Parts: sequence; C-alpha cells; structure tokens
Amino acid sequence: MNQLERPEAKQDMRPLGIDLFAGAGGLSLGFEQAGFDIAAAVEIDPVHCAVHSYNFPGTPIIPHSVEGLSADFIRETAGIGDRQIDCVFGGAPCQGFSLIGHRVLDDPRNKLVLEFVRIVSELKARTFVFENVKGLTVGKHKTFLKELVAAFDAAGYEVRIPWKVLNAGHYGTPQFRQRLILFGCQKGETLPDYPMPLTNVAGRKPIFEDLPEGPTCFSALGDLPDADCFQMLRKSDTVKTTGYAEPSTYASEMRCITNDAWHFGYVREWDPSSLTSSARTEHTEISKQRFSETAPGTVEPISRFFKLPMGGVSNTLRAGTDGARGAFTSPRPIHYRYDRCVTVREMARLHGFPDWFRFNVTKWHGARQIGNAVPPPLARAVAAQVMKSLGVEPNRPQCALTLGDKTLLSLDLSGAATYFGVKTPHSRRNRKSGIKKRKQIDIERERLAKQVANG
Repeated sequence: MNQLERPEAKQDMRPLGIDLFAGAGGLSLGFEQAGFDIAAAVEIDPVHCAVHSYNFPGTPIIPHSVEGLSADFIRETAGIGDRQIDCVFGGAPCQGFSLIGHRVLDDPRNKLVLEFVRIVSELKARTFVFENVKGLTVGKHKTFLKELVAAFDAAGYEVRIPWKVLNAGHYGTPQFRQRLILFGCQKGETLPDYPMPLTNVAGRKPIFEDLPEGPTCFSALGDLPDADCFQMLRKSDTVKTTGYAEPSTYASEMRCITNDAWHFGYVREWDPSSLTSSARTEHTEISKQRFSETAPGTVEPISRFFKLPMGGVSNTLRAGTDGARGAFTSPRPIHYRYDRCVTVREMARLHGFPDWFRFNVTKWHGARQIGNAVPPPLARAVAAQVMKSLGVEPNRPQCALTLGDKTLLSLDLSGAATYFGVKTPHSRRNRKSGIKKRKQIDIERERLAKQVANG
C-alpha cells in the first residue's frame, strides 16, 4: 500500500461504523470521509454488493437481508471481536411502509425498521443514524416516526427531538434533495446534534445569511468531456481521455486533484485519465429536438425529464424501480448544454460521488445505485456530528487502498448472486417485462410528440 504524507494514524483508533441497507455506499463513503472505519456493510441486492466491494475493498459485505441477522454474525464477518461499535447507520427501504392498524410498526411490511432497531440494540452501538424520505415527517406518517422513537426508547436509546429534514444542497451538493435524519445514542451517551448548513442552494433565494452559494450544475459538470464525442462509449462505459476543461473548486474535489479532497477517508489508487461510468444513451432526433427546445430548469412535457439549469442545482435524482416492480429506468435529467440525458458519471457528480467511485457498467443499475444513495457530502456532514458527540478527533489514514476487481462492476443480477452464493432476489422475467412496458411507454410518447410536431 502507498504511504501518504499524513500524520501517523493507527487504524484501530478510528471509530467503527456498520452500514445497514448499504446500497452502493453513499453513507459508507460519507462516514469514512468523516473519520470512521466501515467495519461491515449489509445489503440484500447482490449487484449493489458487488459495487460496494469494489469501492470499499477493506469492508466485508454481508449479502443478506437484515431480517434475522444476528449481531454475532455481523461481528464475526467483520472480524472485530468484541470491539465497541460506535455507530450503526442506514435507511430501511420506504416503498413498503404501511400505516394500517393501530400499531404501525407491528405491520409486517414495516418489519425492516424494527430490524434496524434490534440490530442497533444487539450490537450495543453507542450511536445510530436513521435516514429516510421527507414524507415520513408529514401527515399520518408522523405516527410511524413516533412509534419508531418509542421503539428506540424501549431498546435503551435516546433520539434527538425534534427530528429534522436536511437538504443536500445546504451541504455542498449541487442537488436539491431532502432527507429525514434521525440521530440517537445509548442513554447516558452524548446525543449528536444536527449539522449547521454550509452552503445556500445554488440558483435559489438564499435562506441562510453569510453562507456562500453551493456548487451549480455548471461547476459540477463543466469540466467533463462530452460522452457523445467518444464512439467507444457506445459499447463501453469507460474511455481514456485528457479532454477535461479547467475544473471548478467542486470539480477539483471530485477529481481528487489535492489530498484534501479525500477528507479523512482512505486514498484510493485509481486512474484519473479514464472517464468512467459514461456509457452513451442513443436518443432519437425528435427527442433531441424536444430537449433543445426545453428551457433550463423546466420539465420537458413528453418525457417529463427535468432540464438542468446551468447556474442552479439538479432536481432530486431518483432510483427508478428494481426487477420486482417493473425495472423502470430512473429519469435522468437533461444536460444543460447537450441535447441528451446526463450520463451515470454526470449523475454521480451531481450527487457528490468522486470520480474514483465506480458503479455498475449498465446505465440502469448505475443510475439506480446513485438514486438510492445518500449524497456523500451530506453523509459526511452528518457523520462529523456523530464523531463530535463521541469525543473523537478524526485522523487521516496513512495507507492507500487498491480498488477491487473490475469484473465486479459488470455482474448482472444472476452473476452477482452466483458470485456471493445467494439466491437471485428478483426474477429476470419481471425485469424484462418492465423494460418492455417502458419501451411501450417511450414509443407512445414519441407518437404523441410527432403529433404535436405535425400540428
């Protein structure tokens, strides 16, 4: 491993975190950048597991549901013995939340949330961070949160009240994305407090005095070469290039041009001359015409795609659906300069993932992995508050990490399941059916567009 010119830091002095519902690793990266070592990550989707393993080669991945997963098994897999777990973090999938009945958390569809509480308790974690959608804080969903707080209280944990919804745009991310963050700690420990905003959301009326404007879509994407200029990207997601423009401060961090861009995380050995996660999307001429006629900051009426404003931020990047729910592609926004949807790498820039971080080579999986993730800059701000409550000063690791085997990035669902020795969680038939339905929808949209164009 390469040695960095940093103060000596022993790995066993870094606090330990466990990532539940890890996905590709947005929370993992943010917590690592704040000074945590990610002892283990739990994720049921084997394609996500493969990507997490590639980007976090020192973190054991547990390719299972959290349901019934024991603390002893997590500790054994992580190889940490009886070491103190400082924080458990994650967000249970929100699609299945049910509000039927008098006791919301007793509904089987909400069991993953109680599993989160159970694992936090069994691991005797000093703190936890539970993240989820803003919708849990409004209307009838408040009942859900109240019962969740009560469940943590019964397990011996205090939750910071009132809870808050944080916007990634206030923490240096060029995206308007709101997420519920719940902080908790063992009773007797110090509760983490919410991080103060660092930036105003670019392109919108400032709401915090004396804070700078955050990065814009232009500062995030302006230095990247146009993927449509590379024929190689018709059949691959990677191409060698030196065609980068002068980077902004934000883009310089994404490209890891300075050591400070790594924050308190491990430096990765990577090839900065490769433009990755940039497979091209082939659009029809009529689609390109519609995209060109769409005003920045508005929605194209046929595709319903948002067009990025050059001096503003992206809309919330969505994950699309998995194979069990039709495998619909996430709606990638339209580039502010080019008449096309953004690439997966451009989505990653808008989300705060650095350029060394890789995703599955397919646009469908890659976009889904980003849309499901917590933006790392937001995760880092949250994790820094946990570090502060723990009374730990973060340190920079002295060694670099070699990224995982690139074949992990090209595994499809069945291949990834075979690799990790687990059952395929969703049938391919469902996915193919969903793709077919999506194509039918696109064909119908094109037909309507032609009608509009012809008067």
